[in-house]
Amino acid sequence: MSIQNPRTFTQDTKMRWLTLLAAWAGILSPTATPQESAPKAVARPLGAETFAKLPFVEQAALSPDGNRIAGLFGVSGQQAIGIIHLSDATEPRRLLSLPDGTQAGWIRWVNDDNVIIGVRMIMKSNLFAASTPTGSRMPVGGRSEGQVYVSRFINVNRVTGQVTRPLWSLNGLYSDDIIRIDPDGRPEVLVAAQESLFSGQGFFPSVYRVDVETEGYTRVLPWRGQVVGWAADAAGQVRAGVAYDPAKRRFRLVYRSTGTDPDFREIDRADTRERESLLTIVQFVPDSDRAVILREEEDGRNVLLEHDLATSSDGRRIFETAPGVEITEAITARDGRSLLGVVTSSGAGDVHWLDPTLAGIQQSLERSSGGQRVEILSLDAMRRRILVRISQPHAPGALFLYDVATRSRRVIAQFNEALRPELLAPVKTIRYTARDGLPIEAVLTLPPRREAKALPVILLPHGGPWAQDVPGYDYWAQFFAAKGYAVLQPNFRGSTGYGSSFTAKGEGQLGLAMQDDLNDALQWAVSQGIADARRACIVGASYGGYAAMWSIARDPDLFRCAISIAGVADLRREVNNFGSYYLGGKYRDDWERMTPDFPAVSPINAIPRIKVPLLLVHGKKDLTVDHGQSSRMHSKMKSAGKDVEFLSLPQADHYFTREADRLALLQAMERFLDAHNPAER
Repeated sequence: MSIQNPRTFTQDTKMRWLTLLAAWAGILSPTATPQESAPKAVARPLGAETFAKLPFVEQAALSPDGNRIAGLFGVSGQQAIGIIHLSDATEPRRLLSLPDGTQAGWIRWVNDDNVIIGVRMIMKSNLFAASTPTGSRMPVGGRSEGQVYVSRFINVNRVTGQVTRPLWSLNGLYSDDIIRIDPDGRPEVLVAAQESLFSGQGFFPSVYRVDVETEGYTRVLPWRGQVVGWAADAAGQVRAGVAYDPAKRRFRLVYRSTGTDPDFREIDRADTRERESLLTIVQFVPDSDRAVILREEEDGRNVLLEHDLATSSDGRRIFETAPGVEITEAITARDGRSLLGVVTSSGAGDVHWLDPTLAGIQQSLERSSGGQRVEILSLDAMRRRILVRISQPHAPGALFLYDVATRSRRVIAQFNEALRPELLAPVKTIRYTARDGLPIEAVLTLPPRREAKALPVILLPHGGPWAQDVPGYDYWAQFFAAKGYAVLQPNFRGSTGYGSSFTAKGEGQLGLAMQDDLNDALQWAVSQGIADARRACIVGASYGGYAAMWSIARDPDLFRCAISIAGVADLRREVNNFGSYYLGGKYRDDWERMTPDFPAVSPINAIPRIKVPLLLVHGKKDLTVDHGQSSRMHSKMKSAGKDVEFLSLPQADHYFTREADRLALLQAMERFLDAHNPAER
């Protein structure tokens, strides 16, 4: 990879970092408090305003002492980083707003006083363009020309309110890969971070020990050629790394027995062009060469087992799934010395606790909650207090604090107090067979208090396409159902959650069999008498937005209308701009395997075939899909005399994290559907 104009980087970067730092210096203190009252009666029918309301909190995390929660709180219609005491109302509440155009990615406690938050933003510069293997110009980081992703982390001290910005002085794009938090309460973390954008010294990440309060840091492991990610054991020793060769599209796993060994040796490799997968280290077994690893077996089972990294021999099996079910997350203890549980793709993110105490608490809470879904979200360091969400597929539910010693729980807040279960729509999983015999799951939401017969229907394909819809609360689906629509969310071939063989069935089928699966879902609903084939509309976001646009171009007589939110209209442009800083070549391969001909399945090239109205919605602060994807589609459709509307939202991001943007989106969809596919005839 060659980088252009390296000598002009330093001064330009300094100016841009000063701009970003100035923005962070203006972080606001709280003036509002999240609502904590009990649910109240709803006096009027549920409308867009109710569904658009931000949840009480997202990404809620319990402090090590169990006295506070940190998270992204819905405050005055916007998300704010919050730190709130659970019982002491006199303690100051820290609610910090994010600078314009910045997104929070994750939140973690370092100790009882410090919370770190990963942030992501776009930096504009013409210095970050790189040459693709074909010689065409492509911006590093996946944006349109002159824009790149930047990721950093900040620290908020809950006592002083001080915000620090560790490693922001480094000149790389990424410095937020936290590989260990000190378990003994020191304000220290291990971070893998780039030092430079340019190939050579510092291009690949080094590992730093960072004091999050003072911003002081020490480099504990220099970068090694082509190692893009590092892993540390419970003692804080960096023991393994993953290297990637973009020319050969090959991953390598390197390892050393102790943190003082000077050399790493290769213990596994995988060629991505041959669909090979690398051994995945989940957790090191303390004081040994063993680790818990994740592996997919030939029959599609996901297996967690102990593996000796020095001898490449397997040990005891810890957990395995049924064929076609994936392990999506491992839950580890705060000190990194034990594995507490795993999350699988069956159901709505089912948790299987390996720790007997937590398994017993889960079962007890499920029994006392009358069949509602119980999610253990966060634990304190001693596992004496537990943050729990209790909900239903058709209701957002409430946040509780559970006391292990007394076996009691108390409500902290409702996520949206107006959305009571009896007012919302039932949700279930259905299964249908695609035209070529492939079994497919879908989530079906039916309008409340209406007979499920000949209903107007909305097909709602998920984004990704490497994603999965599960029967959990979905405010878009519930909004549509409240208006009287049946909502069907198919997990078409190429979706994740069903094993690598199901995901691979999407290869070569983008815009082809993947679209057939959507059409077959609609046909299933019609054959069951649930849906009226003459009253169908397709709605989607991101990849789902692409699928909505492509549906009305590919099958122009099937739907009455379509809505694309942050959708991809020009696949070639999107594919060429897709991928991470290190792995762009791999992701480009992944996309190229999806279709042999990008232009042939791009909606922007099929506008003459479109017959029905299209609504486009896109935020100008979208960090995932460029706003130009929708604006160009709108312009070309207008020029062709097509029926198209475009709602461009100046402050909206890809996930509509502002309440005003959510409301504008829902109201625009409501007006559009009332005009082109009304629920009431």
